[in-house]
Amino acid sequence: MPDTHPAPAPRRTVAPAGLTIGHTHLKVSDLDRALGFWRDVIGLEETARYPGAAFLSAGGYHHHIALNTWESAGGPPPAPGTTGLYHVALLYPDRASLARALRAVLEAGLRLDGASDHGVSEALYLHDPDGNGVELYRDRPREEWPRNPDGSLGMFTRRLDVAALLAEAAD
Repeated sequence: MPDTHPAPAPRRTVAPAGLTIGHTHLKVSDLDRALGFWRDVIGLEETARYPGAAFLSAGGYHHHIALNTWESAGGPPPAPGTTGLYHVALLYPDRASLARALRAVLEAGLRLDGASDHGVSEALYLHDPDGNGVELYRDRPREEWPRNPDGSLGMFTRRLDVAALLAEAAD
């Protein structure tokens, strides 16, 4: 006789409040070209290199971004309409740091794909040389986050004043 009792619902796991994303590992087609972006433009420090891979970080961490060509050397970027990484987001500690990152991107001759004010954050969007989406952003202090009348988060997307941000890129 078949079992007619429904299976119990799986228990939902709740991640702890202190959880952070430790690092992102990206497949790239040319390691030196990728380092020209992630190290030389974005400013991450190269912490280790192995055959076909490099590890980069900020502030002495072992790595925030890892780059490898193990399965992708010479390969094309992912085709539009396929699944995969949408973007990796780098959180800057303050608006001045984000402004300096913007200046470095523009001085390298790179094009922004977008720049948005989300209420909770200000974000710049671009792609690395392998077509991986990159978000450079800073969070506003929590007490400044927009709230809906019921107290829930009231995020939005508005045009970011890039010229005003760039004006804060003082050395």
